Amino acid sequence: MSKVASLLQKGKRAFRDLELLKVLQSEIKHELSNDLYKSESGSLGDFVMDWDSPHSKDVIMRKNCESGEEVAISALLGDETFLEVDGYPKGVEMKVCIKKAGLSSILQFDCKVIDEGQDKVDFHIQNAYYLKSPTNLDSSVYRGPMFRDLDPALQQELKQYLISRGIGKSFTNFLILHLHKKEQNQYINWLQKLEATVAPS
Repeated sequence: MSKVASLLQKGKRAFRDLELLKVLQSEIKHELSNDLYKSESGSLGDFVMDWDSPHSKDVIMRKNCESGEEVAISALLGDETFLEVDGYPKGVEMKVCIKKAGLSSILQFDCKVIDEGQDKVDFHIQNAYYLKSPTNLDSSVYRGPMFRDLDPALQQELKQYLISRGIGKSFTNFLILHLHKKEQNQYINWLQKLEATVAPS
């Protein structure tokens, strides 16, 4: 390749890099000026944030109830809900584990937290399991029926059981807002790392 061709090639590459840099800077500016999740909503209640690394997608919260129960919750954003609402675009995958003092068994609830519109964030139980112990996770062990096959009255009472342990409207509002803010911050951080890499030294 001739010296002229080499210089032209470098010039084209520098121009492409500059265009990419402009788009990155525009996207960063847009994200910082359009903070969709700045308003505080809801609260953790009695729960304590046990894990919330800026580098991971999930969070873990715990609380000890006066009854001697320990409640542990892990949560992360799921896929987009595709509901026709002006609220949070993604639902939250939430796993709730409840253990009574002195027992090795655990009740595990797999839940989905979604924004149903008109400022209504609610959670739905998808599965309810009885686990003999945290180490007994063999897939062949019977854990319970499909949640949707349970009597509707039992489904409702199991939901009330979780609400009575602090997983109510205020908590789910906090959780869905916190995880969307967390994802937005991670996205901005990723864009800034790309910007630093692409920018001319």
